[in-house]
Amino acid sequence: MHRFANPARFLRISRVLLPLAVAIAVLSGVLGLYLGLVLSPADYQQGEVARIMYIHVPAAILSSGVYFFIAVMSACFLIWRHTLADVLAREAAPIGAVFTVITLLTGMLWGKPTWGAYWVWDARLTSVLILLMLYLGYMGLASAGGHDMRGKVATAWLALVGAINLPIIKFSVEWWNSLHQGESLLRADGPSIAPSMLHPLMLMLVAFVAFFLALLLLRAEAALGEVKLRRLQIQRIARKNAAIEL
Repeated sequence: MHRFANPARFLRISRVLLPLAVAIAVLSGVLGLYLGLVLSPADYQQGEVARIMYIHVPAAILSSGVYFFIAVMSACFLIWRHTLADVLAREAAPIGAVFTVITLLTGMLWGKPTWGAYWVWDARLTSVLILLMLYLGYMGLASAGGHDMRGKVATAWLALVGAINLPIIKFSVEWWNSLHQGESLLRADGPSIAPSMLHPLMLMLVAFVAFFLALLLLRAEAALGEVKLRRLQIQRIARKNAAIEL
């Protein structure tokens, strides 16, 4: 773990993974959309409107998955103070927030013909809305704290506390009476979706994960460049001050 926390080693790995992630995202996304929107049948109950699941379900999984990643990186930062862990957590947050917005918007579009309303205060919907608030709070605190160590620590703790919401999102349809349908993909006994719909859905999930990885690598590379530049500027100022004192 410590070997991969080295920024220089991370950048070397990133240069290899980035084009691969982009290629996987494009290929699986195009194929998944074609299979899902053209070849797969309409749902026997919801009809054509159910095709929105090829965007909604992967976005929903990634909205929680990215926050879980942020919580893990925050824990690594608090334990080992690795700069890379803090950078990855901060740079993943805006991506996860966008996935959460996509989840809410597509869910509302799906809910109107299904439930008769764009929004209901359902347990699943409400907990995902809280997740978006957590993302926004995390990004706000990270921006306000800047590069101060105390700000970074406070931001990491916020991410860990917010992770309590993740099991609530996952099990909300089981713990409370919910309009939201139960899990059909991530089930202990296997997916309950027909193969003709499951295959494009899995391709879209792969596309979303690869897309997230590509964006994260790009953002992390830029952020690490800023960290290096800031250190060089501090060293330059320190040398100037030392020269003036002499």
